Amino acid sequence: MRALLVATVAALAVTGASTAAPPRAGVLDPGRSLGGLRLGATESQVKAAWGSSFGRCRKCTSPTWYFNYRRYRPQGAAVSFHQGRVEAIFTLWAPPGWRTPSGLKIGDPASKISQLYGPLSRTPCGQYSALILPMQGGVSVFYVSNKKLWGFGLLNFLVQPCR
Repeated sequence: MRALLVATVAALAVTGASTAAPPRAGVLDPGRSLGGLRLGATESQVKAAWGSSFGRCRKCTSPTWYFNYRRYRPQGAAVSFHQGRVEAIFTLWAPPGWRTPSGLKIGDPASKISQLYGPLSRTPCGQYSALILPMQGGVSVFYVSNKKLWGFGLLNFLVQPCR
């Protein structure tokens, strides 16, 4: 009986490790975490949380890993590193199901952002804008396109918000 229990626990540990992936319904906890990851996490910690099935950005100035939900489709989340530590975490292409603890979710009207978080500074990023919420743990970013919340980001203070 004990051997069966040990074998079952070992099997669950192995399958759990192989199914690690970015969350389908992630949470931005402003200034703290995005999708369960925190700023400063190591590459190993990111792989443990989200798995090793990612694409690498070839033109990015910092090493950046793209965790797409479907291969060659730009929806999901990404992580950028500086000296092997996470410096930016951000969503890609308005993944549904992502939200904040206060109830703000991807696709909501942009006006709801200021209702929940007050007036925020705006950085133009070409076809979209980044609304900036600096906090003690890092900069939370709300990406807006066509007057709707399009994505989330959590960045170190020196990282540019346009992604």
